[in-house]
Amino acid sequence: MFFLLSKLLAFLFSPFLWFLVSFFTYFLLKNEKWKLHFKRVSIFILIFFSLGFPIKFLVARWEVAGTRIEKVENYELGVVLSGMAEYNKDLNVLTARRGIDRIWQTITLYKIGKIKKILISGDSGYVIRKGLHEADQLKEVLVKWGVPSKDILVENKSKNTFENAKLTAVFMRNNKFNKKFLLITSALHMKRAAACFKKQKLEFDEFTTDHYHIKSTEFTFDQLLPSVNSFVMWEAYLKEVVGYTVYSLRGYL
Repeated sequence: MFFLLSKLLAFLFSPFLWFLVSFFTYFLLKNEKWKLHFKRVSIFILIFFSLGFPIKFLVARWEVAGTRIEKVENYELGVVLSGMAEYNKDLNVLTARRGIDRIWQTITLYKIGKIKKILISGDSGYVIRKGLHEADQLKEVLVKWGVPSKDILVENKSKNTFENAKLTAVFMRNNKFNKKFLLITSALHMKRAAACFKKQKLEFDEFTTDHYHIKSTEFTFDQLLPSVNSFVMWEAYLKEVVGYTVYSLRGYL
């Protein structure tokens, strides 16, 4: 039930959905005073949430900063969280989303010897879409790429971040693994993920990927111009903020 409710909340906290609701309410209303109110609300939502600088400011303060790969210590295990792929049932092939940088960086860490083994945590976070079994399917891909099967472990039951942490902790206990490991996930997601893993009394260091905020990138004029990409960033940001808040209320953090 919580899984379904969390997906519904993520859907509701979408600025573009707010715009559509306000816009269609404007057309449906007969009262001129309320029509004017919803017209103004629609215009505000469309302009404010399409601008780049407000959301980039917020994201910069939410994301967990990255670490230069040469400064990463050596670990027996790197735990990478799912949520980076989709499955194309027409072609029977795993396809990449933005978060695929998680596994990209994990492979690099493995290849240069920073981690000796990879644990992929997570099955599928979708409610309706079928065919995705991310941990198992990513393992198949990595084996095809030449990574030894013995070096790729999977936790293939979890459907959200809380379950990632809980079932990874079970995996660690069952395999008597009590060393510090490297937790790998997106910079925007790390705050919530790290809090869940700490709640499970696991010892780890953080390695963040696919950063929206690049500190060395200066302010550019296009941040003052409306862009559909800003709506996408708002959805990603609000998903994490709302998720963190709900997890906290549920005692998952």
